[in-house]
Amino acid sequence: MDAEVAVIGVGSMGSMALWQLARAGVGAIGFEQWSPGHDQSAAGGESRIFRTAYQEGTAYVPLLLRAHDLWRELEAESGIDLFTACGCLMIGPLEHADLRRVLTSAQTYRVPHQVLDHRELTERYPQFRFRTGDSAVLDQRAGVVRSEFAVAAAARRAEELGAAVLSGTRVRAVEPAGSGIVVRTDGRDYRVGQAILAPGPWLHRLVPSLAPYVRPKKEVLSWYLAPRPAAYGPQRFPVFVRYGQDPHVFGMPTLDGGSVKVGLWPQDGELPDRDPDRLDRTVAPGSLAATNAAVARFLPELIPTPVRISAYMDAYTKDDHGLVGRLPGTENVILLGGFSGHGFKLAPVIGEIAAGMITGAGPDFDLSHLRPDRFK
Repeated sequence: MDAEVAVIGVGSMGSMALWQLARAGVGAIGFEQWSPGHDQSAAGGESRIFRTAYQEGTAYVPLLLRAHDLWRELEAESGIDLFTACGCLMIGPLEHADLRRVLTSAQTYRVPHQVLDHRELTERYPQFRFRTGDSAVLDQRAGVVRSEFAVAAAARRAEELGAAVLSGTRVRAVEPAGSGIVVRTDGRDYRVGQAILAPGPWLHRLVPSLAPYVRPKKEVLSWYLAPRPAAYGPQRFPVFVRYGQDPHVFGMPTLDGGSVKVGLWPQDGELPDRDPDRLDRTVAPGSLAATNAAVARFLPELIPTPVRISAYMDAYTKDDHGLVGRLPGTENVILLGGFSGHGFKLAPVIGEIAAGMITGAGPDFDLSHLRPDRFK
């Protein structure tokens, strides 16, 4: 036996699972086809929004509250600055269904928040141009996570605690073998007792039965120059999400001292043949017209053409909720995947849950909305 547990994919979720396993004293090997912190998949693009008042559903809020604490624990253990608190403005008409869900989740779990009317918004946040009728919910516990740093920090901490990370090692198959698992790579086979599958957009390669329900998508992020960068730092400029229009516009403060990241959601980024190895990282200039127009309309001080563009991937399910739990039909394979563009903020608690499934000592959360067997 090469290890008690194999973690396939040391990315957004796999790195956190490996860290939690190592914390619990479980012998584990992580398999990563690049190296932890790479920008080829769901952790690419410098930063991710963290918020706790959540329009995607109140069932996420307890997970997010625990994730908030774990982000701070990973910072303390790694000595790396990963989470910057700056609040999140969720902007739009208060009667919009998404904002109603945001407010309901905040009120249900007593998440610290404020409701700001149009006058308060314009006085407090002159960097924005607000529409008539706009209000906002300010999630006061929200902020920015440095995604690539976070993955690298979790993987490095796992190694310090005794885990192994095999970078540059592509897994071709994960197969049952007696009471254990065989992990087949290009170099050799490894035998383990249990496996955690967290391969991101490559999920349907390892679990072909999920192909009808999970698809990889290309996503594009862009950064816009701020002539007054001090006004867009985390102390003065919050994370934001605009509702009440399709697609939604989101963005976050400058982390590099000069540019503001802005994106649209959802994005229509189907890959050829749904093949993650065929990601085209080039971005046609015309494809950014809608993002540029949103910047010109809602952030008028920014130069509305990007100074940086990044393309990466994520795996989306049919209902845009992730897959967390035992792989149907197995007893010793745990599935973490399909987080559909809003999973990174949850990564440390998902890792803790996966490790708890291995050790039998995990936290107790309602995961019914994430059950891997729900599509069948």
